[in-house]
Amino acid sequence: MTLVGPASARLFVASALARLGPLLVVTATGREADDLTAELQGVLGGAVAVFPSWETLPHERLSPGVDTVGARLLVLRRLAYPDDARLGPSLRVVVTAVRSLLQPMTPQLGRQEPLALSVGQEIDFDGVIARLVELAYTRVDMVGRRGEFAVRGGILDVFAPTAEHPVRVEFWGDEITEMRMFSVADQRSIPEIEVDTLVAVACRELLLTDDVRVRAAELAAQHPAAENAVTGSVSDMLAKLAEGIPVDGMEALLPVLHPAQDGANGAHTLLTDQLPEGTPVLLCDPEKIRTRAADLIKTGREFLEASWSVAALGSGPENQAPVDVEQLGGSGFAELDEVHTAATGSGHPWWTLSQLSGEAVLELDVRPSPSARGHQRDIDGIFAMLRAHVSTGGYAVMVAPGTGTAHRMVERLTESDIPAAMLDPGATPKLGLVGVFKGPLHDGIVVPGVVPGADLVVVTESDLTGSRVTAAEGKRLAAKRRNTVDPLALTAGDLVVHDQHGIGRFVEMVERTVGGARREYLVLEYASSKRGGQNSTDKLYVPMDSLDQLSRYVGGQAPALSRLGGSDWANTKTKARRAVREIAGELVSLYAKRQASSGHAFAPDTPWQAEMEDAFGFTETVDQLTAIQEVKADMEKPIPMDRVICGDVGYGKTEIAVRAAFKAVQDGKQVAVLVPTTLLADQHLQTFAQRMSGFPVTVKGLSRFTDAAESRTVIDGLADGSVDIVIGTHRLLQTGVRWKDLGLVVVDEEQRFGVEHKEHIKSMRTHVDVLTMSATPIPRTLEMSLAGIREMSTILTPPEERYPVLTYVGPHDDKQVAAALRRELLRDGQAFYVHNRVSSIDRAAAHVRELVPEARVVVAHGQMPEELLERTVQGFWNREYDILVCTTIVETGLDISNANTLIVERADTFGLSQLHQLRGRVGRSRERGYAYFLYPPQAPLTETAYDRLATIAQNNELGAGMAVALKDLEIRGRAMCWASSSPGMWPASGSTCTCGWSVRPSRRTGPLPTARR
Repeated sequence: MTLVGPASARLFVASALARLGPLLVVTATGREADDLTAELQGVLGGAVAVFPSWETLPHERLSPGVDTVGARLLVLRRLAYPDDARLGPSLRVVVTAVRSLLQPMTPQLGRQEPLALSVGQEIDFDGVIARLVELAYTRVDMVGRRGEFAVRGGILDVFAPTAEHPVRVEFWGDEITEMRMFSVADQRSIPEIEVDTLVAVACRELLLTDDVRVRAAELAAQHPAAENAVTGSVSDMLAKLAEGIPVDGMEALLPVLHPAQDGANGAHTLLTDQLPEGTPVLLCDPEKIRTRAADLIKTGREFLEASWSVAALGSGPENQAPVDVEQLGGSGFAELDEVHTAATGSGHPWWTLSQLSGEAVLELDVRPSPSARGHQRDIDGIFAMLRAHVSTGGYAVMVAPGTGTAHRMVERLTESDIPAAMLDPGATPKLGLVGVFKGPLHDGIVVPGVVPGADLVVVTESDLTGSRVTAAEGKRLAAKRRNTVDPLALTAGDLVVHDQHGIGRFVEMVERTVGGARREYLVLEYASSKRGGQNSTDKLYVPMDSLDQLSRYVGGQAPALSRLGGSDWANTKTKARRAVREIAGELVSLYAKRQASSGHAFAPDTPWQAEMEDAFGFTETVDQLTAIQEVKADMEKPIPMDRVICGDVGYGKTEIAVRAAFKAVQDGKQVAVLVPTTLLADQHLQTFAQRMSGFPVTVKGLSRFTDAAESRTVIDGLADGSVDIVIGTHRLLQTGVRWKDLGLVVVDEEQRFGVEHKEHIKSMRTHVDVLTMSATPIPRTLEMSLAGIREMSTILTPPEERYPVLTYVGPHDDKQVAAALRRELLRDGQAFYVHNRVSSIDRAAAHVRELVPEARVVVAHGQMPEELLERTVQGFWNREYDILVCTTIVETGLDISNANTLIVERADTFGLSQLHQLRGRVGRSRERGYAYFLYPPQAPLTETAYDRLATIAQNNELGAGMAVALKDLEIRGRAMCWASSSPGMWPASGSTCTCGWSVRPSRRTGPLPTARR
């Protein structure tokens, strides 16, 4: 049956159909599925679930994320066993994207038995561990991610893919005596959450069962790996699978690994085959879905050929590939018409809800509500409509995403002489007033005659402001806190510094029995303590519980190894301390003046501060909360703050600045937010304005995007105090900008500013609070922060749903570039293509159009007219374009969550900090991010370029910003940071060690200028 109605009718149609029984709703994209799921959960609660799509393509040599697989398997299990209370309430609505509808999967996934544990249960402990391995869990020493488990004696830690927190299960023999959830960040129990049952679904959709391993062994035996086969080739993959070792991308081999059971199609099943009998299927916007399905099939086929060709398989043309590419196509997307025919043939009614008029069986008598999209005149018109509607006996409802926003909406309506009141969820709207609900609804609707003679008008915050808040994941704790430098991530030959014995070379890790106890040791190599022993070395065995005495060596030169028991290390430390003491006097004088200055002590938090912070749409990480508290504590002291926030890209530094700025404004102070680029200024302006909407705070921007008249208005507002917060580029530092009462300066990405600008900022530090934010701080800032001269807060905890960006460094290849771009388009994403020469950027864009003719390509660079640049970036933000060919103007802070592929030409010409910042533009959502740093195939790399590219390739884990900054400090050399007259001193000790020594003299030197006064 075909229905015609606006997009806002989806919620009402799906809710009505769900009353008749289970329902499958299909959308064109995953984002639409997430949004609709959030809206339906506001009505039907836990009886609604989203069936997510893989982040990867069916033929990609990467496996889907553990959390995605877990969510899919849990939905299928709930459909197969609706009465199993352990899994949650019986499902009424499943929402999915067309990708999941068309993608084949392993049969009987819903019947796959998860591991179920409960307190008081008796179960074989070793059998539990074996079952977790069968379900593709990874055994580790300490649980830090979903899909991992750890064993310590009779204690079992399990982090199920669908769980909010990991669970600690205590056994007494084979009896489970206790369960408790614990935090990944600090491994401590969470007493406020009680748990007595654990249901752990599998972490892969293709498990290495005996049948699968036998089939892999057969294929591997028939086609053994050739001599020229590379690691990761299909032969190599099959050999590992035969041994029970899972490999990335093994799901693509489903058609050849999973034996057919029910005829020719026994290895494949579709989502509609997993539905209960008679479940209807509702397609929202069928025209978009059909177009999307055609694109998926076309580009999926191209990607299959590109990924599994003979060349990609790692075999020469004379060697037969161990799998048939045509056979692998069986795991690709099915035709939409085939799915339609199969579903209706199995008794599933097929409904469509279209926004376009046509041969409709039923046209819904509803229409979208009026939308202002942020224009004040139109907002006044909506308020006038609501006033007239409720006064004539109609029903009216407004929906806001947060409690604070809903309360402010009630206040705003009341101020406009419109009767309004907050209503509890599920309450019935009342005649004569506007009922305000908290909920995730995006689009408003008008329903005529909801009761005889009365219409219902629903208006959302998105209708008023034009901003659309994406459905957020549940409030989850952050992932395990990352160490700045992992002492165990060592390779043979790495230099380390021992606090007592000096510089040594790591050799290996060994186990030794000493005093009857067997322990692990790190073996370090030192220079021989024997006279004339140039060719011999001494060894030091460091037990694992003494790793806190070790740190990585960071220096610009290769040093000589220290001698065990000698005096050279003690002399080196003495000289370094003396040098630090001499240099610190000059460097600290400015900061001692700051300490002696009497700044403004800000008042403690107000109820407005709490309300604004509660409206934050994401979960704060542990480090984020700590940094916020440290910033607030500094602001409440009478000494001007000078704090550095070092957090990796996307870790939430901007939110810290927002809260600090709001705190300053409440004390009547003005705030300057200084950013390096116009694009970042425009983005921060939107963020600050959105976060402070509803509060009496005036936020303005001052950059190249600001015209002359608006600039004069902003500058006048800063002088008379009518502008509270201004966000701008270096224009804020120019003469002519005067402040009525400046109280806080926020500097974002300090390393991007020139020397003159930094000197101007430095002069401000003695009388106003300064907050500096950076993912990779400049060496001097990093050094002074580590030395205790400037306060530093580090955010090392990544957001929970964030994946590390998959980083590729290699020669430029057009086929690889085209495949990478097509992969992103196939998952409805966008891409950055960085070409850092304005003179040839148009030719680069034309080449990209030739490689991917179906993509919408646009160019952006800093020499474009301001209005054109703003329109271009705004269009990319609004997804009007697929690929942005640009210079490094996008390097800093730009946050476009839908753009998750980055390609950088001539990466060998970029600085290390630039490469890391560019990589931070992608992977900022739950989608997997890809970064390609390419260099000319024939051009030789300089030693510095090689070091930079090697560093960016090696430091690709979440939270690598500090490691990259330390490496940058090493590559540049330490002397340039301190400007010492004896630069050769620094490499002899190593950065992290010298920082520890510099704390004591700097703190002793700091108060001296004050004492003289």
